[in-house]
Parts: sequence; structure tokens; C-alpha cells
Amino acid sequence: MTKTTLILNERIERSILLLRGQKVMLDSDLAELYGVETKNLVRAVKRNLKRFPSDFMFQLTKEELDNLRFHFGTSSQWGGRRYTPYAFTEQGVAMLSSVLNSEKAIEVNILIMRAFVKLREMIASNKDLAKRLDELEKNYDAQFKIVFDAIRQLMTPPEPKKKKIGF
Repeated sequence: MTKTTLILNERIERSILLLRGQKVMLDSDLAELYGVETKNLVRAVKRNLKRFPSDFMFQLTKEELDNLRFHFGTSSQWGGRRYTPYAFTEQGVAMLSSVLNSEKAIEVNILIMRAFVKLREMIASNKDLAKRLDELEKNYDAQFKIVFDAIRQLMTPPEPKKKKIGF
């Protein structure tokens, strides 16, 4: 893997968000990755709306957008837009490859699909680990409870760091 691919993979992984209980990517992040303007990406999607049912793509509500702005501590990323962003599920991102027909879109789509698969595998392995830990905990008495609690704390993903404002 080249350095550029590693940076792109990292950028993709940071762009996958959890909204409405689904892993999604926003139109602006996808447009940036594909090297097109967001309005052009949205325009291409709107020309092909039949390819994007509600389980492939949905538009964020104002409350969801405000929550994202609050969470990330900035509005500049989504500022200046007349509409709320569109969120694309894994299937929606895959469908984008048929709408955006460039070499870069194909390459980026492959990397995005791999990132979604990697995320799914991480979640599955964490569930397997939690299940095994539960089984072990049932078999041992209270003296190991502290050890099991410590392991569970280590398994819990850290909360994202909030950016400091000011000095």
C-alpha cells in the first residue's frame, strides 16, 4: 500500500458516521473523496433517484445536522449550504459507482467498500469477544470479577476527543 492509499483509508474511516442506527457517509465527504463538487454529486444522484431508495440514502433533518455540528464543534464543514446533507449507507455508496463513472470514483468506491467491511469485522469480533468473556465470567467466581470488569473497560471504545476552543 502506498502512503497516499493509507491516508485515503484513514480519511474514509473517519468519514463513516453512525446516524439513525446505520453506518453512513455524508455527501460532502464523498464528493471530496471522489474529487467532485458536492452539488455535482447531489445533482447526479437526483438525476438517478430510482437507484437510491430510503435504505440507500436519506437527507438529514435540521436537528441531526445541528447535532453533528455540536458534536464536531464546528459549522464550517457544512456551512453555506441551502439544504441539509444527504447520508449514504454502504449500499448507497456502492450505487454511487454506477452514477459517477470515473476511474477515481471506481478506485475510491473500492476503498470505501473495504472500509465498511473492516468496520463490520471489527464489530463482529468485538461481539464474539464479549460473548466469550460472558461465558468465562459464568464459570469463575467473584474473585475474578475485577479482572473481567477491567477487560470490559478496555473493550469499550474511547469517546472522541473534543477539540479545544480558544487558547
